[in-house]
Amino acid sequence: MIINCNSTTIDLSEGHVMGVLNVTPDSFYDGGKYKDLNSIVSQAKQMLEDGATFIDIGGASTKPGADVVDEKEEINRVIPAINAIKKHAPKAIISIDTTSSVVAEKAVASGASIVNDISAGTFDDRMLAVVAYLGIPYIAMHIQGTPKTMQKKPTYHHVVDDVFRALETIRDRAIKQGIQQIILDPGFGFGKTLSHNYQLLHHLDKFQSLGHPILVGASRKSMIQKPIDVHAENALNGTTVVNTIAALQGASILRVHDVKEAVQVFKIVNYMNQQSTQTSSSL
Repeated sequence: MIINCNSTTIDLSEGHVMGVLNVTPDSFYDGGKYKDLNSIVSQAKQMLEDGATFIDIGGASTKPGADVVDEKEEINRVIPAINAIKKHAPKAIISIDTTSSVVAEKAVASGASIVNDISAGTFDDRMLAVVAYLGIPYIAMHIQGTPKTMQKKPTYHHVVDDVFRALETIRDRAIKQGIQQIILDPGFGFGKTLSHNYQLLHHLDKFQSLGHPILVGASRKSMIQKPIDVHAENALNGTTVVNTIAALQGASILRVHDVKEAVQVFKIVNYMNQQSTQTSSSL
């Protein structure tokens, strides 16, 4: 699929990296790390230099147990960050990580060109209509519950089938509202147990039949920490392993804190696929 972001055309079949840049005090890994505009711009420029196609700006933590952030506070966090990044890196493609249509509108007016919504429009009735009106790509994620409640005994009949059907419904709702550029996210860690996450990862290729690019955001999460008994600070190697599996299973976008390593994942997977194609054609 090819998406258009502020007149920049991007072929997602090649595999792309989205750098996470949270301007929050309480995100699970980088909360409070980027407190001023200088550090925000510096990190964004480093991610772009390392090969990120997108920079995902978030102003409200969505970690398990997180409280809802006041809309005005979220705006006060993200808009100055977007303005500063666009001033120093005008060609940067910025995604706004929000469940609020008001925040989305203001972010796009400031230079963002993608909306990344963990609720897929279920937390804000205006979101789908607003994104359709803006005519920009929309990342719609599956979540069971809310960040406050999602890890309190998440339950499925069959997690892969249930999430597949939910994303199918999400896709159809978005299309009905007039959204043309849709990216789907199975929502690793959002209302899933450790077992649920790895069942989804194992069967990730199934989601390609939905007909839209798949984004995977597992970077340094507890699904990586727990099997190898490390904290988030030491979960880079595990993250690279999970990202490699995701890329092999057809993920189009890896949403990560560590851009360089994720870019290398796609380079190696793409190279392997190219060699496989050449070998097959010579037989």
